Amino acid sequence: MNKPLFFILILAFFVVNTMFSQRTFNPTQQGNGFNGVENDSINNSGEITVTLSGKTKYTDYKIISHKRDTTFIDTTLTIQKEYKFNFLRTDNFELLGFHNQGQTFTNLGYDYSNVKLFSDIGFTAKQFNYLDIDEIKYYEVPTPTTEITYRTGLQQGQVLDAIFTVNFSRRLNVSLSYKGLRSLGAYRRSLASNVNFRGAFNYRTENNRYEIRGHLTSQKIFNQESGGLPATEIEKFTSDNPEFETRARLDVNLNDAENNFEGRRVYFDHSYKLLASKDTINKKDFSNLKVGHVFTNETKDYNFNQTSTTTAIFGNEGASGARNNQVENTITNNELNLEFNSKYVLGQIKAKLNITSYSHGYDTILNTNSDISKIKLTGNAISVGADWNARIKNFQLNATGNLSPGNDRLSGSFLKGEALYKKDSLFMVKSSLLLSSKSPNFNTLLHQSRYDEYNWYNEFNNVNTRDLGFVLNSKWLNATLNLTNIDNYTYFDENNRPQQFEDQIVYLKAKVNKEFKVQKFALDNTVMYQNVSSGSSVFRVPDLVTRNTFYYTDYWFKGKPMLVNIGLTFKYFTAYQMNAYNPLLAEFTLQNNQEIGFSTIDVFFNAQVRRTRLFLKIDNATSSFTEKNYFSAPNYPYRDFVIRFGLVWNWFI
Repeated sequence: MNKPLFFILILAFFVVNTMFSQRTFNPTQQGNGFNGVENDSINNSGEITVTLSGKTKYTDYKIISHKRDTTFIDTTLTIQKEYKFNFLRTDNFELLGFHNQGQTFTNLGYDYSNVKLFSDIGFTAKQFNYLDIDEIKYYEVPTPTTEITYRTGLQQGQVLDAIFTVNFSRRLNVSLSYKGLRSLGAYRRSLASNVNFRGAFNYRTENNRYEIRGHLTSQKIFNQESGGLPATEIEKFTSDNPEFETRARLDVNLNDAENNFEGRRVYFDHSYKLLASKDTINKKDFSNLKVGHVFTNETKDYNFNQTSTTTAIFGNEGASGARNNQVENTITNNELNLEFNSKYVLGQIKAKLNITSYSHGYDTILNTNSDISKIKLTGNAISVGADWNARIKNFQLNATGNLSPGNDRLSGSFLKGEALYKKDSLFMVKSSLLLSSKSPNFNTLLHQSRYDEYNWYNEFNNVNTRDLGFVLNSKWLNATLNLTNIDNYTYFDENNRPQQFEDQIVYLKAKVNKEFKVQKFALDNTVMYQNVSSGSSVFRVPDLVTRNTFYYTDYWFKGKPMLVNIGLTFKYFTAYQMNAYNPLLAEFTLQNNQEIGFSTIDVFFNAQVRRTRLFLKIDNATSSFTEKNYFSAPNYPYRDFVIRFGLVWNWFI
C-alpha cells in the first residue's frame, strides 16, 4: 500500500472515532470562526471581533513545541504568512532556492545559535526539507482540527501538506501529518519528489503525574540531478537566445544521475512525578521531583545513482563490482534525567545522563583503487549534563550543558546560556552564549564512491564553535546580532575534498527589520550585513542581503468578507564567490571562478476568506526584460518568470 493511501485511511479512521469520543456542537451555533463562534463582525478600526458561544475560543487550539512553548493555531493573513508560504513553511530570507521547488538551497547566511549536540551524517544539501526533533509539533485541541496547505509546482506537480489532530480526551492528543511534493522543473533532469510523514501524540494521566509524548517520522528526499548547464549552454542562457526560452531545450551535464536521502526516527519522552508541589510544604528544600527517560533512534541513508559514468566531471572510475553505494547512519540515544525545583538553584534544574551508540558506513568496498580499509565507523559514548530554567520577575534565565569525555567520535562538550528580559508587549531583549565542541559530520570522515577522487577516511579534530548573540524585538524595531568564532572549520575545497581550516573563522552577522505603515499601505524592510574578518578564503557569504516589501491591505466587498494583501517584494544580495553545488556529494564546495549577486522582484496577491488564505505569486516578475545574470549556484540558473497559486485551509469540526 502506498503512503498517501495509507495516510488517508488512517485519517478516516480517526475522524470516525472522533465522532464518538468528543462532544458535538449545534451547527446553528457555528459561525465564521472556530466551533462555538456565534458571530464575526468588523469594528470601526477594521479589526475582526469575535463573539463566542462559551464553548471554545481560539486559545483552546494549542500548538506545543519541542521545548514546550505554547502558541495557538493562527488563521489570520499577515505579511509573515507571505514569507512562509513555500514548501519549507518557514521564512527563507537567508536562503536562495534553486529554480525548482523541492531542490536544494544556497545559504546566504548561517545560523550557529542552535548547533546540535551530536554529529550528523552530513550531505547537508539534502536536509533543508528534513524535519528534526525540535521541528515536530504537538497539539491540544477541543475539537478535531485539520489544516491543508496546497501549492502548485513548476511544470508538472504540486505540494500538499495535510495536518490532522484530535484529542480523544483532554489528556490524550494524536496528530498525523503528511507533506508530499512532486515538481518536474523547467530544465532537464530536475524532477523533485519529497515525502515527510509525521505521527505524534502526547498524553498525561488524570493526576498529571505521568506524562508521555512522542513521534515517529518517515522522510524521503529524491532528486534527479542535472549537474547544471555546460559552458556552451550557459552562453545561450545569458545571451537570452529566444530559441531556448523553453529551458528544456538546453543540454545539461548529467543525463542519468539521481540522489536520494531517507530518514526514519522514533522518539518518545516520558516522566513521572515522584513528589508534587501539593505533597510538600514551603519549608521543604525541593519540590516537583520528577524522573524521566528520553529515547531516540534515528536512521539516515544516502545514495547517488548513475547508470553510466561521467569522468569529465567526477574523474576516473575504479571497478569493484559493488552495486550498493548506500551509506547508512544510525544513532540511538537513551537519556535518563532527574528534574526538580529548588530554592538553592532559584528555579528548575534537570540532571541528565545520556548513553549513545552510533554506526556509520557501507556494506562493502566500492572502489578497488582506493586505500580505504575501514567501511564502518561505530562506537558508544556516555555523557552527563544539566538544564536550568529560572524566572526572576521579568527576567528568564535558561542554561543547558553536556559533557562527553573520552576519545570517541562523539566526545566533546556543549554549553548554551540565555538571559531574556521582557517588558509587557513593548519589547523583549535576549542575549545568548553557545560553546560547542564536536566531531565534524560523518561524511567528511568516511566516504566511498566508484569515482577515485571521492574516497577518503579522515581523523579530523573536533570543530569548536563559540557564538555570542543578541536579540531585540519591539514595536519600533526588530534586530539580531551574532558574533561567531569557529576553530577547525570543516569544508569541501575546490577539488571536492573535505578539509579543516587551520586558522580561526570570525563571522559577524547583523540583521534589522522595520515596518512602516501609512493607512492601508506598508513597507516592510529587512537588511542583513555580514563580515568575515578572518577565514574569508573558505567561509564565504555576501556582504549585504536585503528584502523590501511594499504592500496594500484592505477589506473588500460589502460586509467586508475578504481581506486582501497585494504587493511586491524586492530582494537583493551583493556579488560574491558563491559555493558550487556537487550532486554526488550533496554538498556545496568552494569555487574561485565566478561571482554571483543579483536582485529579483516578486509580485503577490493574497486574500483571506474566513479561515482560508489564498496565495497568488509571480516569481522573478522582471526576468523577461532584465539581464540574465541570476544563478542559484555556478552553472545552475535561478527560476524565470513563473506564476504560482496556493492556499491554506483550516477546519475546526
